[in-house]
Amino acid sequence: MKKQLIRIAQWTRNIIVSLFALSLLSVLIYKYIPVYYTPQMLACSHISRRWRPLSDISPHLTQAVIASEDHFFLIHNGFNINRIATDSTELFGSMILRENKTVSQQTAGTVFLLPGRSRVHNGLETYFTLLIEFVWGKKRIMEVYLNTKEMGDGIFGAEAIAEKYFQKTAARLSASEAALITTAFPNPKAFNLGKPTSYMLKQQAKTVALMDKIIPFEMGKINDEDE
Repeated sequence: MKKQLIRIAQWTRNIIVSLFALSLLSVLIYKYIPVYYTPQMLACSHISRRWRPLSDISPHLTQAVIASEDHFFLIHNGFNINRIATDSTELFGSMILRENKTVSQQTAGTVFLLPGRSRVHNGLETYFTLLIEFVWGKKRIMEVYLNTKEMGDGIFGAEAIAEKYFQKTAARLSASEAALITTAFPNPKAFNLGKPTSYMLKQQAKTVALMDKIIPFEMGKINDEDE
């Protein structure tokens, strides 16, 4: 019986070590190569996606994402904390972030996990968030986010959404176009950028107003980081 318990313990340890090594390897690989497919993409019946480096995506879209999704993206360690939430309210007034999860958490969940809400899923998401914050850095996290985020029904990434609704490349998106794109993030399968609702237009206006408040100094940090 004792020998069996020892074998089980060794087997469990080996599995844990192997899974840790595999997860770390995948994070290291994705630091350098494009993320062409995610579990969420594979679950869709049809997808449209085009990978583009951050340098080929309009800075206005990065601004809009920070303004609407994650005000303190550049200074947090991957997670929202009470102090940041309080500071955000004082600095930006009544504009409430639509997504409780940071851009880093969203990216970790999108790239490495299937959609889910269980404690196991949340634990793994936290684990991968810490890994990408440490291994990738902010510039790479934003680059992957802007290429893997579902921005329309089956439309993933900035380039695909820009071509679909604005007939231009992601590099040429204006501030108002970038802000409109982010209004679909809460429910990309339901919100149609071709026929924006009054809610979407209202959110677009709020985001545009905030974009000038929280940039331009952050953009330099994102673009220069890890160079």
